[in-house]
Amino acid sequence: MTELERAVVVVTGAAGGIGSAIVETMVDAGASVVLAGRTTSTLEATAAPFDPEKTLVMTTDITDPEQVQRLVDRTVEHFGRLDVMINNAGGGSAMKKPEETPYDEWVRLVDFNLTGTFNCCIAAGKQMIEQQSGKIINVSSVAGTKGNPFMLHYSAAKAGVLSLTNNLAFMWAEHNICVNAVVPGLIATPNMIKWGAIPPAEDEQGEAVPRLTRPPAPEDVAAMCRFLSSSEADMITGEAIPVRAWFRSDRFWN
Repeated sequence: MTELERAVVVVTGAAGGIGSAIVETMVDAGASVVLAGRTTSTLEATAAPFDPEKTLVMTTDITDPEQVQRLVDRTVEHFGRLDVMINNAGGGSAMKKPEETPYDEWVRLVDFNLTGTFNCCIAAGKQMIEQQSGKIINVSSVAGTKGNPFMLHYSAAKAGVLSLTNNLAFMWAEHNICVNAVVPGLIATPNMIKWGAIPPAEDEQGEAVPRLTRPPAPEDVAAMCRFLSSSEADMITGEAIPVRAWFRSDRFWN
């Protein structure tokens, strides 16, 4: 048996660059996976390569508490329990000066990145309290620790995710619920590659750039989620674990 055999895992933002890597990693580890996101077609395309008996697609807007509760209820109805909730959904915006940040954009990003994560934590937490076991993994960002002054709302929301994680870990330890945060830096997702945000693998002389000085891949974030979902991480809670190699801009101000 694989390490997550019989585990039931919900992944939000499941069709994105990081989300789809998490889904594949969890299925490979033996878990049954519920793919949640806002667009049914992309969720179905992500789930298509896998055994349909091991996956379930749930179109969900995480900013709507009723839809999130429906996600958890349907997961338990279909698979019998909820063992791991991976709150991966989130997103940013175009970079701009703080004084030029529109109020409605502030509300939208905080709602999507922080309030949506809160909704998922609470709905999953209630089920896990009933089970007296479970794991919640919140995907934050180094923008929530180091900051990103040109994306003020995103940074503030991701910092809030870290605080939420720490508080829930303390409050739910008595229920045997581990709550941790994975903190990615710049990740080489398909979109980041397409937009030219990922530095080349070779320098100007054509020499290979050392791998640890370049951004990690989505699979590296997925591997951390897999570890935190496993029994090897049963005594890890309230932690914020970076996935950033030694890519300089993820650690220092430029």
